[in-house]
Amino acid sequence: MVNHPLFVYVHAKGFIFLQQTEKEVDVLPSNKILEQKKEVVKELSEKVKAAQSFILADYRGLTVEQDTEMRNALRAAGVEYKVVKNTLTGLAMKENGYDGLDSYLNGPTAMAMSSTDVVAPAKILSEYAKKYEKLELKVGVVEGKIINVDGIKALSELPSREVLIAKVLGGFNAPITGFANVLNANLKGLVVALNAIAEQKANA
Repeated sequence: MVNHPLFVYVHAKGFIFLQQTEKEVDVLPSNKILEQKKEVVKELSEKVKAAQSFILADYRGLTVEQDTEMRNALRAAGVEYKVVKNTLTGLAMKENGYDGLDSYLNGPTAMAMSSTDVVAPAKILSEYAKKYEKLELKVGVVEGKIINVDGIKALSELPSREVLIAKVLGGFNAPITGFANVLNANLKGLVVALNAIAEQKANA
């Protein structure tokens, strides 16, 4: 049997004894729980800040086998994937200036992010969204800019960072660091191209 706190209220005609119910006790968050939530928001906020790109998706309806297959593919590509709580994710997003993502934070939400490969999260999730229709892409962020589903699909069609570097190095003789710097500069302008592609598809 659970003993709940007993509160005494002083009334003009005497004392009133009220015992807090189990439901009321559960509603009041403890300091420990609040601290844990703050840590989750802080950790997620740091990951979002460091990510070159991340994609939010609704994984509802995927079987355990399908989810495991997708997670393994993401892990092999160096992409971090985790199921997130919408409220805490919203706080982490706002800390990074992504106030416009609130409307996408409803229902089950998973996040795929990478701090090294701007294309991989979109490429892998798009492949599995085609393979398993239950996986629904919500929204993405690339180099600090929000992109819609068409933008995610356009991004997924680009070669990975490694492939781009290999192609460049295969055709020219130059220091690797020089090409890496050029590639990074081109990636920063990627959002402009993605937005243009998305607009063309929307107007088609």
